Amino acid sequence: MNIIGTNIISSLGFTTDENFGAVKKGISGLKHYGVKTFDLPEAFVASLINKEKLNDEFAIITSINNYTNLEKAAILSINSANNEAKIDLSNDRVIFILSTTKGNVDSLDDKNVNRKFLWNTANLIVDFFKNKNTPIIVSNACVSGSAAQVAAMRALQSGKYDYAVVAGVDFLSKFIISGFQSLKALSPEPCKPFDKSRTGLNLGEASASIIFSKEGVNGVRFIAGAIRNDSNHISAPSPTGDGSFRALRNILENIDIKDISFVNAHGTSTPYNDAMETVAITRAGLADVPVNSLKAFFGHTLGAAGVLESIVSMRALEEMTVLKSLNFTEQEFENPINISIENHTSDKKYFVKMLSGLGGVNAALLFSRG
Repeated sequence: MNIIGTNIISSLGFTTDENFGAVKKGISGLKHYGVKTFDLPEAFVASLINKEKLNDEFAIITSINNYTNLEKAAILSINSANNEAKIDLSNDRVIFILSTTKGNVDSLDDKNVNRKFLWNTANLIVDFFKNKNTPIIVSNACVSGSAAQVAAMRALQSGKYDYAVVAGVDFLSKFIISGFQSLKALSPEPCKPFDKSRTGLNLGEASASIIFSKEGVNGVRFIAGAIRNDSNHISAPSPTGDGSFRALRNILENIDIKDISFVNAHGTSTPYNDAMETVAITRAGLADVPVNSLKAFFGHTLGAAGVLESIVSMRALEEMTVLKSLNFTEQEFENPINISIENHTSDKKYFVKMLSGLGGVNAALLFSRG
């Protein structure tokens, strides 16, 4: 599939260029927040979108103001991506796919009962663009953003559509942060993916959009995707990396591993996820390929992660750059992998995107330049 438009809204900016530029310079969007931010018992480190700027930017495209922040961010991101793609989003040959893990979960007590439902959120988004197709909703834990891209590929391959709009979005709330705090999964400091001193993950807010086309254009293409479940545990990944390995094996079967520029891992900075991914990467024959994680820049952006991190990695591949994995110093895995510690150049053709999530789900995507 061909990529004809992208956008990222995060703590690092409201365009793909702003976000990629910040990452390339080593700038992180993570900050410390006190207990008053979401009325929580503990302070936390996270990456939060500037809500004042979000409202100002949204007001430029419409005077209607009865949307939640999550809906505003999704609509604004799609609109910005289409400033590049320049297609008629109302056309019945366009399918919308929404990736989110929590949606408007902070609206559970809202008097508008429909606001809490994902179908309502998706319908509001497509209605803004006057598209009459029923949107597809993907909510599959942390692999949602990757699964949404696989759904887009299948939709275009079906012949029913010429374009697919994938929008990944999640915002933080007391419900979400307290849930991760109860799992003892949050780090009190900026996360350190794959580092031996890592102490957990940070969460993040983001809205990211990709517009895919069946028609051929120059640039990076999405060429393969696989989703596999290892059914190991409701919250713990498989120590043998079975699901992740099988997803990798599927997407790599027709290419030469020597042509892979880098692997953009899930890299949450939790002890078990990072260890599992090193096993899967090694089993797939990728131990010597440079590996990075973007979580120390954006935090874990939940349903937006697979979309956002794919876009940043696409841009890196276009610029023949392998980005560094921020805050990494030293690993202590039984099967060490090649963590990228500095930005460097590579003219190789492919990159691999990995994600894993609660419930034992794993995903792997393959992208190609040209």
